[in-house]
Amino acid sequence: MSAKAHMCWSSAGSMRRRDFIALLGGGLAAWPLMAQAPAQSVPVIGLLGSASRERWTALLAAFHQGLADGGYIEGRNVAIEYRWADGQYDRLPALAADLVRRNVAVLVATGGTMSAQAAKAETTSIPILFVSGFDPNQLATMAGLRRGEGNATGVSLYTTPLTAKRLELLRELVPGTSKIALLVNPAGPMADVEMRDVGGAAHEAGLQLLVLKASTAGEIEAAFASAAQQGINALLVGADVFLSRQRGQLVALAERHAVRAVYPWREYVEIGGLMSYGPRLSEAYREIGRYTGRILKGAAPADLPLQVARKFELIINLKTASSLGLTVPPLLLARADEVVE
Repeated sequence: MSAKAHMCWSSAGSMRRRDFIALLGGGLAAWPLMAQAPAQSVPVIGLLGSASRERWTALLAAFHQGLADGGYIEGRNVAIEYRWADGQYDRLPALAADLVRRNVAVLVATGGTMSAQAAKAETTSIPILFVSGFDPNQLATMAGLRRGEGNATGVSLYTTPLTAKRLELLRELVPGTSKIALLVNPAGPMADVEMRDVGGAAHEAGLQLLVLKASTAGEIEAAFASAAQQGINALLVGADVFLSRQRGQLVALAERHAVRAVYPWREYVEIGGLMSYGPRLSEAYREIGRYTGRILKGAAPADLPLQVARKFELIINLKTASSLGLTVPPLLLARADEVVE
């Protein structure tokens, strides 16, 4: 399967989008638009983030570019109220409630499904836009996204179905390996799905799988030490917001312990990670910025189809491979969308 492609998005209409939207959110009541407000006022966007602003700089820039595509510039004709959970998921409900009390025109939930759930639990009338790694069917079954509501839409990164593909790539990169590890954040929404999918794929391939769990920087250190003690040097890193925030630590530990690691996002490889496979996050956030602009101009979430990532990037860092004494198979190298040298 060739990974050579650039990011593109497709409507989920062919995936029974209306059924999905019915599950996601509702109350198609009209919400107040700034066109009805005094001429001197500007619309206010509420942006709820599970991470921190400092770690989200590039994705925020992409979001602002999407807004600009629709003619909206922060500080000129739109205002943004930011609320960051700094990786503490239990803070999300209170932060979402605060934004709802401020009666923002649209609520943008960033950094994964838990942000979307927190926003959804607080309002059935304010439009919600989200970015989630779950595929549409998984999103539809998640708690809090109830049937008969329709005030939410956004982008599905489709990352959870890619865990088995990342395992396949890891086996190509480290042929002959019999033991692999999977690192997940047990507090995150992806962990159970990733453990199930990778566990099933590893079993079919006759591989021994070690599941490593980490929700703190200290637990990440301990996880790598455990893998090293058990002689495991092949690792899959889960698609979790907390883990992404710790990508500098993860890449450094992989180098220290000579671990061959495959990551979900290109941002890991850009700072020295070995290989990644997944959609381009910046494109997802630019799309959410565009959708935000359309909401501000009067569109309803039900008018905006769920966007689903259909193309994924394979990024390989040859410098890191060389430092690990690893020769990337020519066929794998030929399929890469980008090679870091």
